[in-house]
Amino acid sequence: MVEVGTTNEMMWIVSEKHLASAFGSGLVDVLATPVLVGFCEEASRTMIETHLPEGQKTVGTAVSLTHTAATPPGMKVILRATLTAIEGRKLTFDVECADEIESIGRCSHTRFIIDSARFEAGIADKVTKLNSG
Repeated sequence: MVEVGTTNEMMWIVSEKHLASAFGSGLVDVLATPVLVGFCEEASRTMIETHLPEGQKTVGTAVSLTHTAATPPGMKVILRATLTAIEGRKLTFDVECADEIESIGRCSHTRFIIDSARFEAGIADKVTKLNSG
């Protein structure tokens, strides 16, 4: 398992599908806040997933994001996720977000380690209940 203090850096180039105007979260052609949330989750998730035993995954359970600056299409967005706490199955991350010019935000993110088979069985049971009612 990874240790507290481990970091993961990822980069995306803002494209049309990432824009608030395309995503539906606003009418401007800049990086959408919900997309930035997804980037934060991915930077955190990919740090952990290769270190988990077979049959385990993580799921996001909480996000607190401050999106402080706009990023236009074509610009790079760089995220640096740091694992700040491990409490049993609960993992906490701090994610710094920047574009090529400035800081664009900060995120606190929580993920939980799950047993994949048990999780999928729970989803299947929920779908069965929905379809039988």
